[in-house]
Amino acid sequence: MARLKEMYKNEVAPALMKKFEYKSVMQIPKLDKIVINVGCGEAKDNSKVIDSIVNDLSIITGQKPVLCKAKKSVANFKLREGMVIGVKVTLRGDRMYEFLDRFYNLALPRVRDFRGINPNSFDGRGNYSMGIKEQLIFPEIEYDKIDAIRGMDISFITTANTDEEARELLSLMGAPFAK
Repeated sequence: MARLKEMYKNEVAPALMKKFEYKSVMQIPKLDKIVINVGCGEAKDNSKVIDSIVNDLSIITGQKPVLCKAKKSVANFKLREGMVIGVKVTLRGDRMYEFLDRFYNLALPRVRDFRGINPNSFDGRGNYSMGIKEQLIFPEIEYDKIDAIRGMDISFITTANTDEEARELLSLMGAPFAK
C-alpha cells in the first residue's frame, strides 16, 4: 500500500522534476484520484443486477460504490429520469495507491493476450481513461459467485497539464504501456 506512495516521493517526483525542469515542487504532477465506473442498462429491468455490481465493486476497491441515476428520460431506451443505471467509486489517498498497485501488478497481467495498455488514451488535459471487458481479472472476484461478466471504465485523474507529463508520471509509477 505505502510502497507506491513512497516510490512516488523518492523516485518518481525527482525524475519528473529533472525531466521537465520544474521551478517548484508544487508543479510536479501527481495522481489525484481514480474513478471506476460500471454502466449497466439491463438494471432497469432487474434490480438484482445493481446489487451484484455494487458487491463486485466494493470487493475490488474496498469502498462502498455510489449509485448513478439517469438525468433524462429516453423513451427509445425505456428509461425514466431517476432510474439507477450505473455505479461508480472514487478512490483517493492510500486506497487509490493500493488499487493502482494491485491493478498494474495483479489484474492487468491476467488479461488475455495482454501486450500493454494503449498509450494514446489521454484526454488532452493529462487524464487517462481505459476500459476493461470483464471484472474477472481482479483476483478478489470468484468465478463461481458472479452472475454475469461485466466491464468497467477506469479513469486516472492527474494534476498534469499535458498528456506527455501524465504519460511519464504513469509509466514511472508502473503503468504497462504498449510499445
